[in-house]
Amino acid sequence: MGQRLVALGSQDKQLDIVACFESAGNPKLGQDAGQVAGIGELGVRLAEQSDAEFDALIDFSVPGGAHAAVERAVSAKAALVMATTGLEDEHKAKIREASQIIPVVWSPSMSTTVNLTMKLCEIAAEALKDIQGGADVEILERHHRYKEDSPSGTALRFGELIAEKMGITNHIFGREGRPGARPHNEIAYHAIRTGDNPGEHTIIFGLLGETMELTVRASNRDCYATGALQAAKFAVGKEPGLYNMNDVLGL
Repeated sequence: MGQRLVALGSQDKQLDIVACFESAGNPKLGQDAGQVAGIGELGVRLAEQSDAEFDALIDFSVPGGAHAAVERAVSAKAALVMATTGLEDEHKAKIREASQIIPVVWSPSMSTTVNLTMKLCEIAAEALKDIQGGADVEILERHHRYKEDSPSGTALRFGELIAEKMGITNHIFGREGRPGARPHNEIAYHAIRTGDNPGEHTIIFGLLGETMELTVRASNRDCYATGALQAAKFAVGKEPGLYNMNDVLGL
């Protein structure tokens, strides 16, 4: 994701890449970020720290990296785009604290179509919540074999939004054995990890006699990078606060 942010960000005339952070011990520290991203020399090297002034910081990393990104953004009084998933409660609390000082765009997915699909799921959940006692909701997600968190933060966010609309309180993860008849008051999540799949989510609303499925797929990671860059441009100059991709997209 860092490589795609560099590659696409360098093509955006509204943006200047002034710093690229990497974790300690990474073998590519000190190398030119543009060369690592495959676009030629950029004049910005991968580093643990930087004295460069910046207006916005985008974080696609791991929970520990997200913690460092929050501290960097607050110290610089810069906008923060938080795209890292698998965060623990302590990391989430730090992000909320930071949003009282700086503008923060926080979303489990920076994809435009994922966020549009979330809005469609909210509409569907509201419409189907009282039909036949409420539609059965199942969420399937597929990602590459290297993804560390499961289910994906995006899948969990789909579930949160639907649960709020339908009044569902029980969330389960997979099934085995003989759990019995499926109750209405649950959302089930199923995580698949295969190959290099960059991300795919299917949300199923099942009724007796008919089923509706909403599916959104990424064919590469550029959709996440493009959305994050758009979020950064949106956040610069905003008042401190917690924003999401609905705000960026005007939904």
